[in-house]
Amino acid sequence: MKILPGSTIGMLGGGQLGRMFTIAARTMGYEVIVLDPDVNSPAGQLATRHICAQYSEQAALDTMGRDCDVVTTEFENIPASTLEQLAADCPVRPGARAVTITQDRIHEKTFLQEQQIPTAPFAVINSEQDLRAASESIDTPAILKVSHFGYDGKGQYGISSAEQAQQAWQSLNREACVLEQRMPLDVEVSVVLARGVDGQVVTYPVAENIHEQGILDISIVPARIDDALKQQVIETATHIANELDYIGVMAVEFFVSNGKLLVNEIAPRPHNSGHYSLDACVTDQFEQQVRAVCGLTLGDTSLLSPVVMVNMLGDLWHGGNAPDWHLLLDHENVKLHLYGKQQARPGRKMGHYNVVADSIDAALILASEIQTRLHKPASPV
Repeated sequence: MKILPGSTIGMLGGGQLGRMFTIAARTMGYEVIVLDPDVNSPAGQLATRHICAQYSEQAALDTMGRDCDVVTTEFENIPASTLEQLAADCPVRPGARAVTITQDRIHEKTFLQEQQIPTAPFAVINSEQDLRAASESIDTPAILKVSHFGYDGKGQYGISSAEQAQQAWQSLNREACVLEQRMPLDVEVSVVLARGVDGQVVTYPVAENIHEQGILDISIVPARIDDALKQQVIETATHIANELDYIGVMAVEFFVSNGKLLVNEIAPRPHNSGHYSLDACVTDQFEQQVRAVCGLTLGDTSLLSPVVMVNMLGDLWHGGNAPDWHLLLDHENVKLHLYGKQQARPGRKMGHYNVVADSIDAALILASEIQTRLHKPASPV
C-alpha cells in the first residue's frame, strides 16, 4: 500500500541527512517526527515534531510506533532491537536485518565474502590470537578498523608492523576489529541507489571521490572511469541491495585497485557522495528516500549537468567566524547547503556546496578555486 502525502514519516536520527530528508518530505506534504537525543538536532529544527530521547527509550518508541505510518533511518548505528520493536507497529524501511549487517564491519565483510564480492584482504580480530595470526596473513601497510561505530576515519589506525597493530588494538580498548590490507588505489568511487518495496532498483550516476584524513572532501560526477567499470559498479551494488532485501536509499563505496573493483563499505542510507543530486539530478537522493520508503514510484535519477560537490568542515570557521559567503554566492552556478549546526568544530561537517557546469573540468576548476580561498582566513580590516 502506498503511503501518501498527509501521512507521517518517522526519522531515527536527526543530523544533516535527516535534515535534508525532512526538507524533502515536508515539501512533498508529509509530516515528519524525528527521534534524536540532541536538543539542537538539525533535523529536529525542521520536523513537525522532535522527540528528544535516546533510541532505546520506551516511551519515545511507543510514540513513534503509534503516530508514524512508516519509519526510516538517517544513520546505521540504530540498535537492531529498536528497529525490530517499531516494526511490530508500522513498516520500518530499511529493515533490521539490512541495518544489522551494514552497521558492523565484521558482519558486512562476511556478508560480502559469502556473496563472492571482492574486498581488500581482511581478518577478523576478536582476540590476541586473532591479532597474531592476522599479522602473518595480512600484508602491511594495513588498517585496523573498529567493527562498530567507525565513520569518517574515526576508530581506524594505519598499521605498518605487528607491534603497531598490538598498540592500535589496545587504543581501541581491545574491541572487535577488522584488520584490512591497504590496497594501492587508482581511484575511489561510489554509487547511490534506491530499491522500492516491489524490488525495483534505480541507480544514480557513479561518483568519483577524493578523501582527506578519512573524510570525503570532493565528489566528481560523472566519475572519470570507463563505462565498463561503471556498469560493474552498478551491477555489484544492485546485487547487494537485492541480497539484503533492502528498501530505501543506500550507497556502496568502492576502491579501484590496479584496475580491479573492490567493495569498501555499504551505507544503508543516503550518502555524502550523493549530495550532488540535490542540484544536478531530476530526483535528489532525499526525495528518492521518501518515495522508496513510502512505496511510491521511484524517481528519475538522470544527471542534468556535470557537477562537483565539496564538503565544508568546521575548519573553515576560522576563529569561530563564518566563511565569507560571497566567495560562493557571487557565482550563479554554485549552490550552498548548510546543515543548521550550532557549533563549528574541526572535522565536523557543517555543509557542502555544489558547482554545476557544462563540463567536469569547468566545475572542478571553480570548485577548487573557491575551496582554496575559503581555507584562507580573512585579512584583518
